[in-house]
Amino acid sequence: MPGAVLVVEDDRELRELLRRYLERAGHAVHTTGSGAEAIGLLARGGVDLVVLDLGLPDVDGAEVLGAARDGREIPVVVLTARSAVEDRIDGLRRGADDYVTKPFSPTELVLRVDAVLHRTHRRDTTTEITFGGGRLRLDEARRLAGLDGVPLELTPTEWGVLTALASAPGRVYSRYELINRIHGYEFPGYERTIDSHVKNLRRKLGAGAAGLVETVLGVGYRLGWPRDH
Repeated sequence: MPGAVLVVEDDRELRELLRRYLERAGHAVHTTGSGAEAIGLLARGGVDLVVLDLGLPDVDGAEVLGAARDGREIPVVVLTARSAVEDRIDGLRRGADDYVTKPFSPTELVLRVDAVLHRTHRRDTTTEITFGGGRLRLDEARRLAGLDGVPLELTPTEWGVLTALASAPGRVYSRYELINRIHGYEFPGYERTIDSHVKNLRRKLGAGAAGLVETVLGVGYRLGWPRDH
């Protein structure tokens, strides 16, 4: 799915290489080697996805990641030379949608960008469905969620967790299953981040939605409210 991609990478040669590969795949690409400029571009809007090197010379890449996620929920694919599992987990906990460790194949990066855009902008014919006597409403076609008439502002991963559980209320999903339903792949250690995303999802749902996302000790999670008919 073509989109407007902002590449934030201080290595000029790599930046231009990624531009060529992404444009060849049909994306509109803007590039910068400055974290400060990237934050300004994000503030102006018109960006569908960010490819972000965390090791920027002027601004901590985490600040750019925060600017993309704060309010606008723009998906981010992180690039980094850090290969430790804990570093990957930290990036995903900060809100990154995918993580690519240098060195990498530009073709793989393009495929990951396409997958994230498809996941976050998917449109289908699904109509609105409700749960718990109309309290929870999900519209996958427009990617909208609401609880007790109030819209829910969810990250792509939180949306993925909620819709995965809602696909079969009462069914218990393991963390591994949720990862693969949301991202289509996994790497060692990422299962632990599912707990963080569920915690954030529950916080956004609020105390009034107790029992909506239930923990099954030693197994995983399930949707505790029945689907309305």
